[in-house]
Amino acid sequence: MRQLALVLLILVDAGCLSGAWPRGSLQRDGLPPQGLPSAGENLAIIVNRANSIDNLSAAELRRIFLGARGHWPSGRRITIVMMEPGQPERAAVLRQICQMSENEFNNHFLHGLFTGEVLVSPKILASPVGVRKFVFNVPGAIGYLRISDVDSSIKIVSIDEHFPNDKAYPLHVPAPSAK
Repeated sequence: MRQLALVLLILVDAGCLSGAWPRGSLQRDGLPPQGLPSAGENLAIIVNRANSIDNLSAAELRRIFLGARGHWPSGRRITIVMMEPGQPERAAVLRQICQMSENEFNNHFLHGLFTGEVLVSPKILASPVGVRKFVFNVPGAIGYLRISDVDSSIKIVSIDEHFPNDKAYPLHVPAPSAK
């Protein structure tokens, strides 16, 4: 099985090097994206490669990003990492996962930390590179990136058994509106 994975990795890497598939366009399953929406870009939920989690339900993902779940099944503490306010990726996560506005999200954490209802507060980083490096270096970390910012240093988690290259995948960053 490992030999098959190695052969697949070599073939996929050869596809990138030859220019058949642009770098950064590959999914966790090693295939080029298919069925992506024409407007915007899909967001990938990412974790450290050492994390045994491969899939989360939308409800589990919401509980994690709202700080209601503090530990992975392995017992490792969950560390949420998010982009700065004002970033389109963050707005998409707040709207599509947390189902809140920026103000509602901030109030949720202020109230939850005060009352003890929130177990984990997010770490805020400025760039996709910072998020990717943080998740790579922190075994319990979870974050999100545009699929074009994902590389092999981190692991993509499916949502309700869907990966970012699936048409039914629920997380998207809308295309910028023309002014």
